Amino acid sequence: MAKYPVVIYGASGYTGMLIMDWLIDQDIPFTAVGRSAARIKEMMAERVVRLESARYDIVEVNHNVEELSKVFQGSKVVCNTVGPFVNFGLTTVEACLRAGCHYIDTTGEQGFIRNARDQFGELFRQAGLLLSPSLAYMYTYSEIAAELALETPGIDALETAALSRGPRTGAAGVTVGSTASIFELFRSPQCYLWENEMMEHPSGTSFNITSPDFMQPVFSLPWGGTALPIYMERDPRVRSCVSAVGFYDNNVMRLVHGIGEKWETEYKDLPVEQQDGVIAQLVESTTPAMPPRERTTLQRTVDFAIGRGQLAAVRATVRGITPYIATGAIQAAAVIRLLDDDMQAVGFASGCKAFGHRYLLGFLEQRGLARATVEEL
Repeated sequence: MAKYPVVIYGASGYTGMLIMDWLIDQDIPFTAVGRSAARIKEMMAERVVRLESARYDIVEVNHNVEELSKVFQGSKVVCNTVGPFVNFGLTTVEACLRAGCHYIDTTGEQGFIRNARDQFGELFRQAGLLLSPSLAYMYTYSEIAAELALETPGIDALETAALSRGPRTGAAGVTVGSTASIFELFRSPQCYLWENEMMEHPSGTSFNITSPDFMQPVFSLPWGGTALPIYMERDPRVRSCVSAVGFYDNNVMRLVHGIGEKWETEYKDLPVEQQDGVIAQLVESTTPAMPPRERTTLQRTVDFAIGRGQLAAVRATVRGITPYIATGAIQAAAVIRLLDDDMQAVGFASGCKAFGHRYLLGFLEQRGLARATVEEL
């Protein structure tokens, strides 16, 4: 049974460490949960800021519903960072439901998000619990921009992009878990919303996105489609939503695009077991060691949503820094509201729907992590 009201599951990972930082900053005690207590303790000592002032516990657990639900008992919210979520996420969701906990995570994997919604969304609603995937920089900033655009009457079509710049070489801060999740995306449809229907991006889809924030167009990918089209699918205000992700000054997206094309021609029709082996090799060959803490002078982001109506047109932009650190902040912002039972929705709901985009934006702005502008086009 968890000793404290917040559980961080996957606590030895990079994102888990950053969530801890923010919970400690907000004086929120937590239980750190993972497969190896020794590994969690080692990484916390190496990575977590202000650990000497934290109230926390460490629990080792196997990844199955029975053990997880026992560990989650007594907590109020679980922050899940264990991926690939398409492989491991539903087990954690079910354990949260059994334990009576709110569930939030950091993924944008469409296959998992759809399955979580369809299998558990109504059950969470009946239990008065929140099921909210994708509370992370790459999805929440774009959603905040989309919601700002939708404040303009008549907007019903959205195009969003999450553009980051950082190191010119390496994997741009990509970690082991996120790399495995990226390659798992090859096995799932990447969808967008078009005229109230979910459509699949053709194989090899890419975008060259022009932004006034950059000198050159940014090569971008659907990145699995992102969470936003799924969250907008049942929003009566929205008819269409297309989302993309890109890195400026870094070739990681072209690398992923090339691997995706190779997947389509060489691996797509292999048996699942052989595909598992291919993904394991890809992860091993491309994943760096745990990246260093981000620098505000280097890691910068631009997320925007272009909203169109019949005559109305608007561009909402959220400029930010340090996307991984911001992800920890977004998780903490959600935890604060959940501990206070202060949410606008239960069941399956996005962060903006559950807590309000103005609240999340304000939390980020007050901590120097984001700034938003809106302009008519």
